[in-house]
Amino acid sequence: MYDWLKALHIISVIAWMAGTFYLPRLFVYHADAVAGSDKSETFKVMERRLLKAIMTPAMISTWVFGLWTAYEGGFFLSGWLHAKLLLVVILSGFHGLCAKWVKDFAKDQNRHTARFYRMINEVPTLLLVGIVLLVVLKPF
Repeated sequence: MYDWLKALHIISVIAWMAGTFYLPRLFVYHADAVAGSDKSETFKVMERRLLKAIMTPAMISTWVFGLWTAYEGGFFLSGWLHAKLLLVVILSGFHGLCAKWVKDFAKDQNRHTARFYRMINEVPTLLLVGIVLLVVLKPF
């Protein structure tokens, strides 16, 4: 059972991270589109579908399979898992910010520049590096 849970967790993480990398990139292009234009309206559809059909279900399944895997593996007393969970909580908060920005764009109320979204696009990468290093190296 443990190997199946781990596999499902990894599949979920890959789907979530793919969306988490792509959505801010869509924001970069959307921020430069004229509000109300065909281009802007297309980005709204793409962003909403990515968030609701891929990212959010993948985030939920990442949490479910991840916690279940940790339970089955007996990792809840491990310091590396606590650190990993902290980073995953921060990543979940980033997901929440992305959901807010999707809503802002949907209402044509974006407050950020394309440059802001280019910079913010690096946050999930940094979190992913930390998470992977903790899981693989188990430093404490």
